[in-house]
Amino acid sequence: MLLSLIEIFAVILPVLLGIAYLTLAERKIMGSMQRRVGPNHIGLFGLLQPLSDGIKLLLKETIFPSQSDKIFFISAPLIIFTVNLLGWATIPFGEGNSISDMELGIIYLLAMSSISVVGIILAGWSGNSKYSLMGSLRTTAQLISYELVIGLTILTIIGVVGSYNLNEIILFQKHSIIFLLPLLPLFPILFISALAETNRVPFDLVESESELVSGAFTEYSSFSFALIFLVDKLEYGAMISMCTLINILFLGGYLVPFSYLFSDFLLIFLEPLFLGLKTCLLLFIFIWVRATLPRVKFNQLINLNWKCLLPITLGLFMLVISLLILIFPIDNINIQYLFLPFIFKNFKINKKFFNKFLILILILGFLSFFIYFIYISNILTKNII
Repeated sequence: MLLSLIEIFAVILPVLLGIAYLTLAERKIMGSMQRRVGPNHIGLFGLLQPLSDGIKLLLKETIFPSQSDKIFFISAPLIIFTVNLLGWATIPFGEGNSISDMELGIIYLLAMSSISVVGIILAGWSGNSKYSLMGSLRTTAQLISYELVIGLTILTIIGVVGSYNLNEIILFQKHSIIFLLPLLPLFPILFISALAETNRVPFDLVESESELVSGAFTEYSSFSFALIFLVDKLEYGAMISMCTLINILFLGGYLVPFSYLFSDFLLIFLEPLFLGLKTCLLLFIFIWVRATLPRVKFNQLINLNWKCLLPITLGLFMLVISLLILIFPIDNINIQYLFLPFIFKNFKINKKFFNKFLILILILGFLSFFIYFIYISNILTKNII
């Protein structure tokens, strides 16, 4: 029991510390890109600025709206805080080095991501403000829309690997090749979806920082406000978790280049280090995009998802699965369990017939979505560009 608590704190405390200093890194990097100094007064080179901001939020007065539902108003930040930290339970920091090596680790992560939406809806509704309520509905529409694209991208990788376990996905890349190269078209799609999922520029439409309102969290202040924006699905905690997930799916996670040159003892320390370095590279690109691109309109955000990214992702999913079935015998891969798990477990089916039938359906589906993409390209050109 004590050892489990130590493992949990050994993961949670660095994550919270990383979230706090990610705010400082973003302000420093954006300041350099925009020819500003950034925070530099509190501590050496401004290193104590996150601590100062935390103390300031703790000392502020907590204000409750007079007609709000106090129970839900207080519990919403706690739900968001707890659920987002629970997602780190399945993240592997090294080979066999995670709090819980779940067989359904990807499903667990997606479940935790979806549950946090409940906290956002509660936060918007319990404040008894039409601004926060409309902000929570707009937040939910944005997050659910882009979760579909993220889910399809993950499902494609699951079809290739044949497992929902995060550690097995990394080891598959170790014994073959990182998925960034063979599945390159899916990487920018997942990255764009991650920007929208974490409410980052150019998709920061839920809490536009240049406006006076803050979306679903307009009525929050003091420590509850800090809890939401530390590990909320829409800010810095989500940035780190999403970049870690992209790292695992496409960059090999904790894999060390030329690992055969190092001893097993040294790899225990190098694997978490390389996981952090790759994640920091993705975080830098997140900040770079924020300092570069302007904000889009909400209708452009939704059109980009439903008319462009979702059809392309679904078409690529069908293409990858079709190629796998064409190249490999269906007995050697577990693709059938993506489609008909209960039928294959309970009934005997002619796999050769199913093989040909599935290839035909998938290729026809891919061609139809490809034609659909060509058809809507004119609409996207007029509405977005």
